[in-house]
Amino acid sequence: QFKLIVKNPEKPVVSGLQVTAFVEYYPESEEELRDRLLLLIEDDIVEIPVLGLIPCCCLEIESEINFGAVIADSKIISKEISIANHGSSSGTFKISYDGVVLLNIEPTSGEVDPKSIKTVKVDICTDVPRIIEEVIKVELEGHGCTEVWIKAVVVEQVLKVLGVSCGNVLECINFGPLYFGSSKTEQISLYNESPERMDWVAVLEDSAIGGEMGTDLQRSTDAVLQDLSLNNRTGDVDVSTLILCIPNQGTLLPYEKSLVTLCFSPKKFKRDFGVKDSSRKQDYVLFLRFEAVGSKDGYLQALDGATAITMNHPHHTELALTGSGLPVMLTFNPGPVIKFMDCFLGEQTQVLCTLKNESESLPVTFSFRKTAHFHISPEKGKIKKKSAKDVIFSFFPHQIGTFKVKQVVDIIGTGLEKNDLQVSKTKPLHQIYLSFIGLCKSKRKRILFKVNPGITPMISNATGQFVADGTGQCTDTAPVAILKSTQTQIHTHRISRNCKGDALIAFPNDRAASIRPSERNKKYRTIFTKTERYNYIDPEFSYTDCERLLKEAHKQYYADFISSLRRRRLQKDAARQFYIYNNPVNIGLKPAEGLQSPKISITDFHKEKLQFKMLPLPENCLLTTRKLAAIGSKSSIKEISSGLSAMPSSTQEKEDCSLTLTPKQLHQILIGPSTMDFGDVCVYSTTARKLHIINNLLVHIWIQIEIEIDELQQTSPLSQVVPPLTKTHVPIVFKTNTLGMFKRSFTYTINKQHLGHVLVVAKAVSVELELSARELILNPIPGYLAETEFRTTVRVYNPRNHLAEFTWKPIITDRGNAFSIRPVKGFVEAYRDLECEVVWHPGFNSPEAGEFNLCVRKGNTISLKCFAKVTVH
Repeated sequence: QFKLIVKNPEKPVVSGLQVTAFVEYYPESEEELRDRLLLLIEDDIVEIPVLGLIPCCCLEIESEINFGAVIADSKIISKEISIANHGSSSGTFKISYDGVVLLNIEPTSGEVDPKSIKTVKVDICTDVPRIIEEVIKVELEGHGCTEVWIKAVVVEQVLKVLGVSCGNVLECINFGPLYFGSSKTEQISLYNESPERMDWVAVLEDSAIGGEMGTDLQRSTDAVLQDLSLNNRTGDVDVSTLILCIPNQGTLLPYEKSLVTLCFSPKKFKRDFGVKDSSRKQDYVLFLRFEAVGSKDGYLQALDGATAITMNHPHHTELALTGSGLPVMLTFNPGPVIKFMDCFLGEQTQVLCTLKNESESLPVTFSFRKTAHFHISPEKGKIKKKSAKDVIFSFFPHQIGTFKVKQVVDIIGTGLEKNDLQVSKTKPLHQIYLSFIGLCKSKRKRILFKVNPGITPMISNATGQFVADGTGQCTDTAPVAILKSTQTQIHTHRISRNCKGDALIAFPNDRAASIRPSERNKKYRTIFTKTERYNYIDPEFSYTDCERLLKEAHKQYYADFISSLRRRRLQKDAARQFYIYNNPVNIGLKPAEGLQSPKISITDFHKEKLQFKMLPLPENCLLTTRKLAAIGSKSSIKEISSGLSAMPSSTQEKEDCSLTLTPKQLHQILIGPSTMDFGDVCVYSTTARKLHIINNLLVHIWIQIEIEIDELQQTSPLSQVVPPLTKTHVPIVFKTNTLGMFKRSFTYTINKQHLGHVLVVAKAVSVELELSARELILNPIPGYLAETEFRTTVRVYNPRNHLAEFTWKPIITDRGNAFSIRPVKGFVEAYRDLECEVVWHPGFNSPEAGEFNLCVRKGNTISLKCFAKVTVH
């Protein structure tokens, strides 16, 4: 079957030339042939083997598919396995699997072309944590049966709270006792113990069982029950102001740790009535929950078709936070009013005061603010718990008079900066006010008068006769008594009638001042006639023009410096006021400053739809269960079932739908249920379930559903723009033509960025009818003759979701059948029932037993046996 085609050379082959021979193969049967060619080279013989092979396939498949570690998030995941054909002809394969873990294997059989590869897709469902080790059998042409292992480890998505130093799991953090207004921070580590990235958010449970808000746990039960005012107050307290979590949201990569700072800042609650107790301690027990934001977030499930929905929270970890708030118990003895002994100018008096820290738990750090005429030693200090410290108060008057001063005592502690909440700073937390009262008297001095010898001194009395010796100490300036010229016109000289009103008037005893160098731009006139006074200017002692300009410039320099200090102080005060009121409530405005409250009429309270303007939550503010419930209740009220836009149209919608949402915002969007179980569904029937969408944000969101499953192609709409604080739903329509279990998942996106998925579970079954009884006993009707007829009824129930067509077929025996059923054929609506009447017709040789078959079109068949109970008298 081999043919050699060659032209042998007659002469020797020259160097560099070649001889070509062709071998043709014509197989006549499917068997391999072997032969040889003989090549004669001079005196040598070379054998060349010739093999004739038939075309065959060579299939090869991988022995294992390993999905690795995946989280149990009710998702359908797929992997492909390759079947390679290294042969020269096509080869077939067939896959068989008898288990229930693997959802789908496509294709289960096929043909692989030569020198090519065919892929087989294997799907698994990550609905429950488990270890998957399944075996599928693959029959390869030419290799027989081969086993392929399918392995996967489905784990729960776990978020753990670990200690920073020890690395152990934390269940509780005790902040211990703190003064009201102070802060204490603790650091923890969040650990993502799962193989996939995780978005997390912190939620503070302010309505959890076992929580305490400001209760003194050391008091008796009766005392706590009597203090109802505190309970009424704590019900309205925003718990998120007591606990600060930085950051309160984030993203963790697989097996990554992140550092989180917790801050506890106790605040004192005011009581409505009762005796004021300044030494009351307030204990706190709060629970902080760290949740994973994912496809199971906001799991919704309708209850019996009602509008009420329940939420099943995803896996989360909970951390208990305990701490106590204490008031500052610093007493002053004497105090708070401290009276100093009277003293004269230049003297001082002292008072010894004992400061006692009554607290049994914490030390106290104090600082006295500086006050004029008083001195405190020491000004700062720290007093241990249940200890005392002596402080000396000194009264140094610098002028004569009575002094009543409010002395401020700052209690120093650790708090957080308002602008940067991650920075702790030592600052005053509390103020205690003391009242200092002191009197400075003037010294009495005996003044001796002597006769003026005739020379007028610089300072003299009105008559110029007597002068006191002690008064000559004031030699700086001479007194000049001045008046406004417009205040009097008595004795005004007619020449001076038109003098300017800003002229200064000199008294008669100011001659010493009138001859000294005065300001050149001011004029002095006499008090009565208002004649311009002559001012003598000594050129040797007066300022020159240049000196006067330098003096004015020097004075203006200090005036500008003082003005700049004042302006800077006002700017700091304005900035401080702005930060105080810079929040979403006050928006930088001081409450009730220049604003008038709107007038509300009675009709405003009777409006059916009252529009609420909800404020966005601050970035550092924790989510609480009460806040989420309040927002959710407002969203549930505003339910829209149709009429929503498929795409953003307005400017506001386009701006909102282009936002990248944070984990905290995604936590407030509820889409579910994450697993839609249709139950038993008849083939060729259509069933719908609601996919709830609740937008608890203050912005629009764009929901787009991506469905590539044939059984869900009737679902509509697939795109919706959901307004703020709105609840809506999308009907998911399911229809299948194949019997068996159905598990598939479809995905959806929020704002084209954030991905989620929903698992659809259904069991496709055939149409089925059920009977209320499988055996019937027919008794005679009372009041009728026994020979007439026997009647009874049997109920046919349709438990499926599709209309069922039935036919009663009697089973005929040798004696016949004396029973009849009406109606003989008909339809039973979904989830409805139908009563059929069974009648026995008595007669000669009528059988007392009969049997019928209930035949359902494309469904089941049920047997019904009937017996007539005949009584012979």
